[in-house]
Amino acid sequence: MVDAVAPAALADEEPTPFNARYRAFALAILLGAYILSFLDRQVVSILAEPIKQDLGLADWQLGMLTGLAFALFYTTLGIPIARLAERFSRPWIIAASMALWSGFTVLSGRAQTFPQMLIARMGVGFGEAGCNPCAHSLIADYTPKEKRASALATYSLGIPIGTLLGLVMGGLIADAYGWRTAFFVAGAPGLVLALVAGFCLKEPRKYMSALATRQAEAAPPLSAAFKVLAGKPTFWLMAVAAGLMAFVGYGQGAFNAAFFMRLHGEELALLAAPYGLKSAGFLGLALGLIGGAAGIVGTLLGGWFADIAARKDARGYAVVPAAAAVLALPSYYFIYTVADPMTALWLTIIPSILGSLWYGPVFATAQSVVPAHTRATAAALLLLVLNLIGLGLGPLFVGLLSDALATAGGLGAAEGLRWSMVLTSFFTLIAAAIFWLARKTMVRDLVS
Repeated sequence: MVDAVAPAALADEEPTPFNARYRAFALAILLGAYILSFLDRQVVSILAEPIKQDLGLADWQLGMLTGLAFALFYTTLGIPIARLAERFSRPWIIAASMALWSGFTVLSGRAQTFPQMLIARMGVGFGEAGCNPCAHSLIADYTPKEKRASALATYSLGIPIGTLLGLVMGGLIADAYGWRTAFFVAGAPGLVLALVAGFCLKEPRKYMSALATRQAEAAPPLSAAFKVLAGKPTFWLMAVAAGLMAFVGYGQGAFNAAFFMRLHGEELALLAAPYGLKSAGFLGLALGLIGGAAGIVGTLLGGWFADIAARKDARGYAVVPAAAAVLALPSYYFIYTVADPMTALWLTIIPSILGSLWYGPVFATAQSVVPAHTRATAAALLLLVLNLIGLGLGPLFVGLLSDALATAGGLGAAEGLRWSMVLTSFFTLIAAAIFWLARKTMVRDLVS
């Protein structure tokens, strides 16, 4: 394995050619792209109940729309796009991807049947497949290695911010103008930012000509990249553990709005009335602001804690998310069983913080166990595993279990969903155990 990872020295000896001001500017653009990708991805969750009623869907179909339909293209196309990113302009790949996913988000608002909505959500996944592998590898190239976890955690703020905006904007616009208009508004900004990204982001290879030449010569075929990662158990353990955390997060996130509307519908209407809002608008504001703000805190803390811990012991990249996964579990039970909806909403702060601590450590690990010339491929493989487990299966699992408990279990739609959410949360314990296992090989597997 020494020979397989030797090319890492080619890049890690090179100083970044960009000053701090440009790095901050580029990171802001990439963060903006990630915010919009999550806005377009997550807006469907606050619209789930009106879409279900309008199109006559079952919970498993909602699970398909919010998870597997998107994840199929998002995960499988990430690898071929990452291979292109190893050789061609990453900024323009990001720009083209953004324009594509934004266009399909707009088309989601035109769907009249389940198959039409399914195709539109697949198209969003098709477009978003080009964002993360390119962005992760760009950030790793832009940023000194000692700040990598923090930089990737900052980029990962797109998850809570985009989710916040999707819930708030989606709920308010759906209340005022209907769920279809919410998709139109969600998709439009990406078409503008795509141009900004294409023209303003710089490809580091153009400014590091000696490095670019050596990386082009060293860039392995896909089989060789797989061979490098095959000998990195840390990568796979972190990817699977993160996938299980995402399984819980995406699975419950897809149905949180539906849960509150089914279990606390009358109380929500009373809470919303003094503000001149309907239930969807109030719920979108509450879930978005509470969960989004907490997610921002958790994402930043995760990157910060991991960078501090890893300076003393690289195993800190695994310890931080393992501890967070264990601590998050009890809060899920109370959220879904407490009688008062406002108490339940405030309790979402806890898993929103703890459930986002893993972003920085996991993404930094994936970029640090491989040579620079395979970073985009490593990011794509990480996202393939993470999102097939989390985004692809999480919402579908919650929907199928909800339907089964509601019908075969005789609990009804509301209670079936409640206990589906509670049972799903126990996957965090499996994630914690796998994160802990990654400690054993972390130091050996890091190359940069």
